[in-house]
Amino acid sequence: MKIKYSFKLIVPAILFGMVLSVPAFAQDEPASQSMRQAGDKVEQVGSDTAGAAKDAYHGTERVIKDTTITAEVKTALARDKNVSSSGIHVTTTAGVVTLKGNVSSREMAQHAGQVAGQTNGVARVNNQLMVVTSANTN
Repeated sequence: MKIKYSFKLIVPAILFGMVLSVPAFAQDEPASQSMRQAGDKVEQVGSDTAGAAKDAYHGTERVIKDTTITAEVKTALARDKNVSSSGIHVTTTAGVVTLKGNVSSREMAQHAGQVAGQTNGVARVNNQLMVVTSANTN
C-alpha cells in the first residue's frame, strides 16, 4: 500500500517539474546572445545618459551667457545719458535680447535698441519698447 501511495505522489510531482522546466529548455536564443543583448541595452542607456548630461551642461552654459548679456545690456542702458532705463525691462534667450517697457520717444526706443545691439554677445535685439507720452493736465 505504501508503494502505491508513494507512486501516486511522485509521478505527478515529476510531471509537474517537467512542465515547469519546459520553458527553460525551449528558449530560442542561447544565453550568450541574451547577455550580448543585455550588454547592448546597458551601453545604449549609458550613451543616452551621457547625451543628457552634455545637453544639461550646454543648457546651463547658455543660461549663464544669457544672464551675463542681460546684466551687460542693463549696465550699458543705465550708463547711457540718452536713455532713461528705469522703465526698460531686459531679458535674453539664446543671445536674443528683448527690450520691453515704456519710453518717452521713438528716438529713445531706437537708441536703446542700438545700445543693446552693440553689447558683446548679443545675436539680435527684439525691441518691444512702447512710446508713451504723458498728457499735461492743467
